[in-house]
Amino acid sequence: MADQEPLDGGGQRGAAFPVTVTVNGASRTVLLAPERMLLGMLRDELGLTGAKAGCEVGVCGACTVLVDGRPTSSCHTYVAQVDGSDLLTVEGISAVPELKRLQEAFVEQGGFQCGFCTSGQLMTAAALVLSGQLKAMTDGEIRTHMLGNLCRCGAYYGIFRAIDEVRKDGQG
Repeated sequence: MADQEPLDGGGQRGAAFPVTVTVNGASRTVLLAPERMLLGMLRDELGLTGAKAGCEVGVCGACTVLVDGRPTSSCHTYVAQVDGSDLLTVEGISAVPELKRLQEAFVEQGGFQCGFCTSGQLMTAAALVLSGQLKAMTDGEIRTHMLGNLCRCGAYYGIFRAIDEVRKDGQG
């Protein structure tokens, strides 16, 4: 399909359309085919390479970004679905004061090893902090929430210690 023209809104091959999103606080408009995936837009058009292409079917979590505050597999989300949305990527979390402690805790507790899954782990945990749900969650509920993020290195203990530290500090 790479050598074919994009589908237009009527299902015909042809025109791309403008996708306007707010990414990490900045409004961005990009002309893209509606069947283009969000991960490609972030990495190729916007130069935001923190989200990774892991499984490319939406189950590993390496490509997780927040779309309107919800963890979303960007490899499995069409750009047409996010037009008009607010996106937060791992590159933007340093500008969010509520997420500073989460970043520090990941470092302090060893919430990463090779780093491939770290952006997705951080973004999924960030959704809990920003939603205000983390404080009231049990360990089991946190683990269930994080299930969509796989770590090939086995850094789960460090990841959960980091999230627990943030919860104990009364954030989220």
